[in-house]
Amino acid sequence: MALRLLPAALALLVLGAHFLRMGHLALVAVALAVVALLFVRRPWAARAVQGALALEALEWLRTLTLLASERRAAGAPYLRMTLILVGVALATALSLLAFRSRGVKEHFQLL
Repeated sequence: MALRLLPAALALLVLGAHFLRMGHLALVAVALAVVALLFVRRPWAARAVQGALALEALEWLRTLTLLASERRAAGAPYLRMTLILVGVALATALSLLAFRSRGVKEHFQLL
């Protein structure tokens, strides 16, 4: 079961690192709190984590838009950065699939 939730935990930790780099300590705390929700065996915790992961995927796309436009305006290369951030957003979105598995549903009492 822990392996099924590992992608979600890693995605949330990467988001925390992203916010830490940006200097948003309150958002780092929120990301860590959502990681802690993975250990709460209640349906509301599962829904909170799912919502956070969906918002996280959107945050990566927002970051991509901002950075790509800045790099384009500066004449700097942006293709590699675009591919990386699209990959991170996609990996984050795919981590939501774990919540469809029977083991995760049982863990969060969603059955």
